[in-house]
Amino acid sequence: MIDHLSLGVADLAKSKDFYQKTLQPLGYQIKVEMDHGVCFSSADGGDLWIVKNDPSKTHVAFGAVSRELVDAFYQAAIDAGGTDNGAPGLRPHYHENYYGAFVIDPDGYNIEAVCHKED
Repeated sequence: MIDHLSLGVADLAKSKDFYQKTLQPLGYQIKVEMDHGVCFSSADGGDLWIVKNDPSKTHVAFGAVSRELVDAFYQAAIDAGGTDNGAPGLRPHYHENYYGAFVIDPDGYNIEAVCHKED
């Protein structure tokens, strides 16, 4: 659903490394890299830009095609230096098959991977 989203980051190199590792399990790769920013994209569409700018509070949820990929996203994010903000699991208060994981990135953004499929 997201065409693109742009996040301001304090340290572009640190954030590039974090997102490159964290989004790899979901199939995101660097699409464009410039002095002031990096664009990540997946084959399914949707771009995430990280740009050297003042960080602000933003939440973004990345779609995953399986619960296993949500788990892989979470572990990759933690391994890359992210902070737990909700381990992988069902969130039935959203809907019965909502399986998500939440991590705080190096700039304090609340990022998530979510799968809406049953098992």
